[in-house]
Amino acid sequence: MTVVRVLIVEDAPTNGGPLTRVLQRDGDIVVFGQTRTGAASIALVTRDAPDVIILGLHTDDGTGQEFIEQVMARVPTPILVLSSRLTDRRSPSAIEALVAGALETLSVPTVWTTEIEARLRHTVRQLSKVQTIRHPRGGLNRRLGVKPAGQGGSTRVAHGRNTVVALAASTGGPTALATVLAGLGGLAAPVLVVQHLHPDFTGGFVDWMARVSALPVELAVSGQVVRPGHVYFAPGGVHLRLTAGLRMELATTPVTIHQPSADVLFRSVAEQAASAAIGVILTGMGDDGARGLLEIHRQNGHTFGQDQESCAVFGMPQAAWDLGALSGLVPLGQLAATIVRTASAVTA
Repeated sequence: MTVVRVLIVEDAPTNGGPLTRVLQRDGDIVVFGQTRTGAASIALVTRDAPDVIILGLHTDDGTGQEFIEQVMARVPTPILVLSSRLTDRRSPSAIEALVAGALETLSVPTVWTTEIEARLRHTVRQLSKVQTIRHPRGGLNRRLGVKPAGQGGSTRVAHGRNTVVALAASTGGPTALATVLAGLGGLAAPVLVVQHLHPDFTGGFVDWMARVSALPVELAVSGQVVRPGHVYFAPGGVHLRLTAGLRMELATTPVTIHQPSADVLFRSVAEQAASAAIGVILTGMGDDGARGLLEIHRQNGHTFGQDQESCAVFGMPQAAWDLGALSGLVPLGQLAATIVRTASAVTA
């Protein structure tokens, strides 16, 4: 039996006993230590190399985000954030934790039920399999300041269709999306985005993306017509579709594991944009988006996946690749330029 070694780190002292008991219940997860954020905890991570770090966020003092940045810059390790502060639906500190490099965020329940406990253990097991990459936050910020010049496209032409870009991501997605959106300066096509995220985080997450994006960012509104050079994020808990007349539609059906679903978005973009569609799938667990990208591919649209080396989790891009749905795999740092260049070629 493979044992997952977990280190619990908190930004404020709490009684970690109940959490430890929940994690160790099945015998395949072992909590070998518990500490607070700070230099000593970084040293502990470096020395003992945990399989997963569980970070408890209880305060607003920024020490949790600083801890994530230090870990991901020095000893990249899968980090699961447990936040007790989700009564604030915008939860900006939790969103910043994800963008800083944490792979997943869960709320701390008032009562630990059997279902919630099982979900936590399942998440820890899945994260222990993730191959993390070095992610110094300072380097990301420098990249975010660079906006390509002299590149652009038009949403006209392409056999009478409008060029539309659709992006999808899951685990590790906030960091990847921040990098891609920062490089889309000059793109004159609408960008529709699905990020698998707890609905409580959507508002704060979109605010964060708006600060780092080279294009204006907003939350998708049902019935709204998309505009070139604007980015639209699917709200949590509902699907985002593109319909006739380039109008967005939000719906709760079909009921799927992920809502919003990448497959639902990609299929609608394939139907409306056909060969003028550009679909991109980023880091994430599972296979959501693979079949939808195949529809774009069959319409002679353009489909790209984030390559394995730059993914936090290669699951979603790999599923699309295995299905034959991708035109190619591209390093994260080159995806924005690839999108802009492809949009220009589509409309030439």
